[in-house]
Amino acid sequence: MASGFEISVAEYLSTSFDGFDREYVRGEVVERGTPDYPHGAMQAALSARFRQFRELHRLFPCCGTRMRLAPDLYRIADIAVFAESEPTERFPSNPPLLVIEIISRDDRYSDVIGKLLEYQDWGVRNIWVIDPWRKRLATYSSGALTLTSRVALPGYPLELSAELFS
Repeated sequence: MASGFEISVAEYLSTSFDGFDREYVRGEVVERGTPDYPHGAMQAALSARFRQFRELHRLFPCCGTRMRLAPDLYRIADIAVFAESEPTERFPSNPPLLVIEIISRDDRYSDVIGKLLEYQDWGVRNIWVIDPWRKRLATYSSGALTLTSRVALPGYPLELSAELFS
């Protein structure tokens, strides 16, 4: 959902927005879905779970971090998980191992799918979509969103299932 005004990347990166942070898509400032309690609770639970793997498995989760997918494209994942080392850039420009998008009630399907495609094109190998409203898990790969009963992170002892919604 567009905000209706264009600014430079430098201006975007130095702007604090009222309310929720916004994304930057090819010169345009773009609003994100409004997180609600189920969204925020899911984000907190997942962050805590990934944080447990920080030391032993060198996984570094972050929430709501601006990431530079291209010179004119900044997205904010609900959760991004970096592997091996923490990003040193203020706005990471190397893709994380995993991106998790948590659906909010006002998210538009076409906007979510577009964002997932951008993550895939950037090089994110693992993309999960979690819908706390419908209690569904999905993965995004090769341009397709696939509902699943479990999501797993290859090479790591981490798996999520419907228990996540209990």
